[in-house]
Amino acid sequence: MRSTLAFLLCTAALPAVAAAAAAPSPPRPNIVVILADDYGYGSLGAYGADPALIRTPNLDRLAREGRRFTEAYAPSSVCTPTRYALITGRYCWRTSLNHGGVANTLDPLLIEPTRPTVASLLKKHGYATGFVGKWHLGYGTEPRVDYTKALKPGPLELGFDYQFAVPQNHNDITRVFVENHRVFGLRSAKLTPAPGKLGLDAPERDDPKTMGDLTERAVGWLAKQAGQPAPFFLCYAPVAVHELITPSAETTGTSQAGPYGDFIHDLDRSVGRILAALEKQNALENTLIIFTSDNGGVVNPGSKTGANKVAMDAGLKINGTLRGGKHDIWEGGFKVPFLVRWPGRVPAGTTSHELIGVVDIFATVAAVVGETPLDRATTAPDSVNVLSAFLGQPAAQPLRRDLILQSASGVYAIRSGPWKWIDGVPLAPKGKKAPAAIGPKADQFRSRLVNLADDPAETNDVSAAHPEIAQRLAETLRLHRAQGFSRD
Repeated sequence: MRSTLAFLLCTAALPAVAAAAAAPSPPRPNIVVILADDYGYGSLGAYGADPALIRTPNLDRLAREGRRFTEAYAPSSVCTPTRYALITGRYCWRTSLNHGGVANTLDPLLIEPTRPTVASLLKKHGYATGFVGKWHLGYGTEPRVDYTKALKPGPLELGFDYQFAVPQNHNDITRVFVENHRVFGLRSAKLTPAPGKLGLDAPERDDPKTMGDLTERAVGWLAKQAGQPAPFFLCYAPVAVHELITPSAETTGTSQAGPYGDFIHDLDRSVGRILAALEKQNALENTLIIFTSDNGGVVNPGSKTGANKVAMDAGLKINGTLRGGKHDIWEGGFKVPFLVRWPGRVPAGTTSHELIGVVDIFATVAAVVGETPLDRATTAPDSVNVLSAFLGQPAAQPLRRDLILQSASGVYAIRSGPWKWIDGVPLAPKGKKAPAAIGPKADQFRSRLVNLADDPAETNDVSAAHPEIAQRLAETLRLHRAQGFSRD
């Protein structure tokens, strides 16, 4: 009797088991990472920007339909190191560029072609991969890049199928775009140098149109993926709002914060066009979108155009209430907006206070496609899987015990819980002297322990009151720098 009943129960369950086995697995999501340039923590509506000054409806949509992070950090307060960390999952100070600076326009490729990248990992999982925007990681292997020749190795040797790039910065001396291995539209090897220009015989970038040109390329690449069986990964790096501040004809005069606010509108408009392109090809609902910035905004009144000062005088708090900005060791240099949208997976309209970094995008994307754990000896040694924070899943303990930061002057800091230990000792570029610990930035070259929960302005050194915490963080920083990895 018992055996008969067991048999009947088992056979009754077989159709359900078979149906479960036959059910298709969820499709792999498309992935779009948008890395803005010098875009401060307080420069969008979702992070408190005054709507009477600027409006960011498309970025605010990402926050409304996704998850907003309040404790997200760039690993550096300047451009190149953050871009390196995003692509490799590795802190840039582990390379020859260990002093906090940036890659120059004529520097060789900073990433070894043999190093796993987020693009090569996704390509291995069947993704089409594209890069559009500011590259700023060098080309080739020669000490000085020759832009009249093939620019390789470059992004294509790092796992990207396509690149359309600004080689270094908005308004850099090349004045051209690079497409795949060549300067876009290069006519000859002839050079006609002029002040501030390399003099390449190729179509010159039009600064006010650059954001539109890059957006057009990104949208065009996305359109080519429509109807294709492979999922896609787009890394899109707009040049806004880096100097020169050059808003387009469409946005000029649209903000109450001057040209700087208008350029923010260009950035938001570009994000809106990406969303519209995804929507048009019915890809938006199955796309994981991550928006963030490479470092904090510029608050130094001596910037090239002075547009940021005009905006601040109008009342725009570029980095919110944070101290400092780009280049600095203070929070305004590192804490960045970080928005994640993935319908059905990321809870809409939510906020996370989890400590995460731009460097964590690599390991998190790897987890999305099922590649985990990663071998820290070879792959993304400083990237932590924070997917559970994206998905809003509760965690028994913080996903990140600590996060290392480095200023443009080569000063290290380490975040852990509410604590921030600033090492205060600058590194010198090879053959040069270390920055002098004098002048208006002298305070950044002094060791200190700060409790950010009690002292968000970073004004009080509490290392004497908490010597054990200062010692622990200093030793953790020393260990992470010495051992070649910082994650479990």
